[in-house]
Amino acid sequence: MIIFYIVVGFLSGIISGMGIGGGAILIPALSFVMAMPQQQAQAVNLLFFIPTAIVAIIKHKKEGNIDIAMIKPVVLFGIIGALAGSFLALSIEGELLRKVFGGFLFVMGLLEIFKKKET
Repeated sequence: MIIFYIVVGFLSGIISGMGIGGGAILIPALSFVMAMPQQQAQAVNLLFFIPTAIVAIIKHKKEGNIDIAMIKPVVLFGIIGALAGSFLALSIEGELLRKVFGGFLFVMGLLEIFKKKET
């Protein structure tokens, strides 16, 4: 089982470093394979996110990929959204939360598949 943790952590870290979010791998792995409750899987994902985000921020900052002017409003509204999302996630049934998360991943996948290339 330790190999599973290593593989999931490694793949989630790669996806996080790309700016996509490792939760797309980590949350389903924890909730479906490890039978962890959805809220707990999402909490683990948030703790996982902190160090991987710091590493990714450092790397992207060195590469000049961060627009400093956008940081304040994005962070401010991100914090507000995180508070609202946390309240919502804790106030609804775990099974409903799992379905909403699955639907979100499905829609995002469809958008990626059918996204038109910019010219």
